[in-house]
Amino acid sequence: MSNCISNVLIIGGGFSGMSAAIELSKVGVEVDLVEIDPNWRTDGAGITLGGATMRTFAQLGIVDEFLAVGCGNDGLEVHAPHGLHLAHIPAPPLQEGLPGAGAVMRPALAKILAKKTQSTPTNIRLGTTFESINDLGDAVEVSFTDGTTKTYDLVVGADGVYSKVRATIFPEAEAPKYIGQGVWRAVIPRLPEVKNTMMWVSEHIKVGVNPMSSDQMYMFVTENRKENDFRDPSNFVETLNQLLSGFTAPMVKTLAGMLNNDCLIHYRPLERVMMPAPWYKGRVLLIGDTVHATTPHLASGACIGIEDAIVLAEEVATKTTLDQALAGFQERRFDRCKMVVENSGRLAEIEIEGGDKEEHTDIMRRTAIALAQPI
Repeated sequence: MSNCISNVLIIGGGFSGMSAAIELSKVGVEVDLVEIDPNWRTDGAGITLGGATMRTFAQLGIVDEFLAVGCGNDGLEVHAPHGLHLAHIPAPPLQEGLPGAGAVMRPALAKILAKKTQSTPTNIRLGTTFESINDLGDAVEVSFTDGTTKTYDLVVGADGVYSKVRATIFPEAEAPKYIGQGVWRAVIPRLPEVKNTMMWVSEHIKVGVNPMSSDQMYMFVTENRKENDFRDPSNFVETLNQLLSGFTAPMVKTLAGMLNNDCLIHYRPLERVMMPAPWYKGRVLLIGDTVHATTPHLASGACIGIEDAIVLAEEVATKTTLDQALAGFQERRFDRCKMVVENSGRLAEIEIEGGDKEEHTDIMRRTAIALAQPI
């Protein structure tokens, strides 16, 4: 049980915020969670998950719920644009009984975490966020958009890449940076031969599919684009087919033929955030995408955000003062999260430049080994 704080406010009900509520509740901290969206929605198509993410699911206690709606696999199959199989990159389980990797619809994972959060004593307030945060030294006074005010021992900002908490507490922090690449995602019926993640890699475009349930998979396509400009949804199917036209692999041609306006096609310009330490000031701490938003090239953004929550609860439970807990959190998290953000960014650079494929493979291998280490 926690010796250094009694209550906490979590601002943001995304993956990191919900995970923090779950884990801090376990160590006896009274948790308030505010989420600005009154409907607590999560947009997007599929999300790829590595072995380290599966390990966090075990800690959160949601493995069975994930397996009921998602899909596990044991690795990645890499192909040339014309279909030649180049490599199998295995994803061994990090714990007995867990998949080595997997995928799920992002809204489905959000529902799992929301239900788990609701099963804790957490006080969840939707359609509400903060108006002001006033660190008094021995407590933090927070005023809310619903007109109420309350004091807390700790405030955790988990409100995402465009964080209002970050802008308030660290106004000098750099804004999210567009990297010159975007990713397309589409949900399509699962083909029986798709058992693992599969990718076809050309000089500048990467196409992949990942099974995420018994009957669905999602396709992802990277596109290099200098400007972060508007993409017209009415042209999404046509644009994706144009990007796929340079691939002669039979399965990619099949995938192109499956695209239509019912595929939940989504385009996301890729941005990154890597805020220097410290990630806390006084009694306010930032976690997740607020401080280390990464591109999806290593499928580890959700992972490191959930890990933040787990480590924070461990530090709060084992340290006698909040200063010790926050310092311990920072020491355990900074280098690991920086590695993911920078390595993922380097993979993007290699893809944009048409660079060394051996370096690309080596970065993926080294990062997977590092993420398999205890947090």
